[in-house]
Amino acid sequence: MSIHVQRTLKAKLVKQYPKIEDAIDELIPKKSQIELIKCEDKIQLYSVDGEVLFFQKFDELIPSLKLVHKFPEAYPTVQVDRGAIKFVLSGANIMCPGLTSAGADLPPAPGYEKGTIVVINAENKENALAIGELMMGTEEIKSVNKGHSIELIHHLGDPLWNFSVE
Repeated sequence: MSIHVQRTLKAKLVKQYPKIEDAIDELIPKKSQIELIKCEDKIQLYSVDGEVLFFQKFDELIPSLKLVHKFPEAYPTVQVDRGAIKFVLSGANIMCPGLTSAGADLPPAPGYEKGTIVVINAENKENALAIGELMMGTEEIKSVNKGHSIELIHHLGDPLWNFSVE
């Protein structure tokens, strides 16, 4: 990939995830080998030096869990309770009670808007277990407290987690 494309990619990542700016040159070093892998359903994977660090769905860049584990504080984050873990790891969408019960954690008001890509942590676990898109804002999740709240996009053990560029 050209220097121009690399610069554009870095700028887009920083625009979407401002907290990653301090680490962007470590994340995508100047001399790194960036590969674009086109998949079905208009999804593109971006591999940096052989590791898929983020992917693009339509116009949005979404971090892979491998990237999230390297820079965990750079993304909007929610936490599910212990009871939701096995469901999330099997690819299930997250229900509101899994985010509002004891052990779960949502950001304080005003929170995140519907459509926000969030990293999903789990009660008593160090690393994130999934990434998803909010199906309603976090304030609405707190007030409604029923139904699906997050559509899962990527989780530990899924094909993207196990994907290798070799």
